[in-house]
Amino acid sequence: MKLNLLFFLLILSIFSCTTKSGRTFTEQELNVIPKPNKVTVNQASMVLENGGKIIVKDGAQKEIATLLSSNIQKETGIALEIAETGNALVRFETNENLPNEAYQLEVSPEQIVIKASGKAGWFYGTQTLRQLITQDSTASSSKTQWLVPGVIIDDQPRFSWRAYMLDEARYFQGEEFVKTILDQMALLKMNVFHWHLTDDAGWRIEIKKYPLLTQIGSQRTDSEIGTWKSGKTSGEAHGGFYTQDQIKDIVAYAAARNITIVPEFEMPGHSSAAIAAYTWLGTARKDIDVPVKFGRHYDNYDVTKPEVIEFTKDVLSELFELFPSEVIHIGGDEVGYKVWEESPHVQEYMKTQGIKTPADLQINFTNKISQYIEENGRRMMGWNEIMGSNIHQDFGEKKDDMEAETALAKNVVVHFWKGNLELATEAAEKGYGIVNSLHSNTYLDYSYRSISLEKAYNFDPIPEGLSPEYHKNVYGSGCQMWTEWAPTNEVVEYQTFPRIAAFAEVDWTMPEKKNFESFKKSLQRIQKHWDKLGINYAPVLGDE
Repeated sequence: MKLNLLFFLLILSIFSCTTKSGRTFTEQELNVIPKPNKVTVNQASMVLENGGKIIVKDGAQKEIATLLSSNIQKETGIALEIAETGNALVRFETNENLPNEAYQLEVSPEQIVIKASGKAGWFYGTQTLRQLITQDSTASSSKTQWLVPGVIIDDQPRFSWRAYMLDEARYFQGEEFVKTILDQMALLKMNVFHWHLTDDAGWRIEIKKYPLLTQIGSQRTDSEIGTWKSGKTSGEAHGGFYTQDQIKDIVAYAAARNITIVPEFEMPGHSSAAIAAYTWLGTARKDIDVPVKFGRHYDNYDVTKPEVIEFTKDVLSELFELFPSEVIHIGGDEVGYKVWEESPHVQEYMKTQGIKTPADLQINFTNKISQYIEENGRRMMGWNEIMGSNIHQDFGEKKDDMEAETALAKNVVVHFWKGNLELATEAAEKGYGIVNSLHSNTYLDYSYRSISLEKAYNFDPIPEGLSPEYHKNVYGSGCQMWTEWAPTNEVVEYQTFPRIAAFAEVDWTMPEKKNFESFKKSLQRIQKHWDKLGINYAPVLGDE
């Protein structure tokens, strides 16, 4: 009898622990960014305590669980155990009917269940879970109590392309900083890190076959400061690049957070750093230094020379080995045609090949690159100048503003950034994949007066007037952090945060579910998270 009583008390104790519950939350108290698309609050919350188990069944679940456990301990001090058997505090389930990035999150006082068709959905479920965990302000005990609201969430992204771009060609920011950005992207369910690694001002990635690209191209003697054509410089040299081992490590770090890194290798313009390293790449055939001044420069790759074509393919081949991304970005923006117009051998080549304008020459070259990329199982992406449309009347050089007649290859993603939105609509209607990053709405280097938090939040990647049948060709958008005037991590953070959170919700949450006032309330919570990390965000909560 005594033994039976002890057994009964033990069972009662276990039951009491596993069913311990906290207060019920309202939906308005669930401050998650991006806002989930369907939320039901219908029961008491879970009290999160040390020693609970995250049950995993395979390597993918274990990788996600390891990150979840680590983040929860950092953010709350609560330690959860990862195990293959036992009573689950957190459990992953497979629902093959859910789309790739969709998830279902169910929280009761006893258990948290995350359902998805695979790794991406499970991961996003854990990111929502992290943001749901709330310190109980009503607890009478002096001991901090952490609650997970009782909810059922059915969620999936509006767009498949949810990107943040970091330009490191102008200023090298470093591996540790990149990982900080990746961590915050992951929390916000952004899935593409567009890495701008080559430009006039610097070459930031080791290429084994062409070592001078980093030995020479990654270094410049000075840097323009202030603003465009200010005439002022810092008086300090600047340089830096990533080794291939560092690239592999960062790519793996991103992949563990369901982020694909898309590298950008600029061609045929914005190529001064490469030409400074290897003069024979340039059309003008003149020795140059890596430019100190930012902006659009004179020389381009000489796309008429077979050895230059071979160079671009060699570099791409090494990028293929480093980046598993399906998409490779080739830039293609702001190409100055004057150097091609003034080059006798380029003009002769165009005449022989029946190429009418420099714009057609660029598309002819771009199509060759697209074919090579496609032959290697990848897909080319470029800024919308690759379509041959005139968007640069402001350059004041008539020959630079010619329209091309040559058609761009079809298996291309057009990254729209400038020009009339009708160009994006036209591209989508022709069947091109579109990423809409209209500069007036998505460029993070622009001031908060130019692009306020609210303006960023209200951006819609679907061009107005685009017929619904073509909406599937708009993959999403990206927010771009160009760094001409952002030489330090702190300045990049200030320009990026909090607007990155607005863009995360733009790409994830359905328009009818969005609400700026609700977003601002949720933002106050995530700002506390940034405070703990020492992130230098701009203290804005509306129109500035």
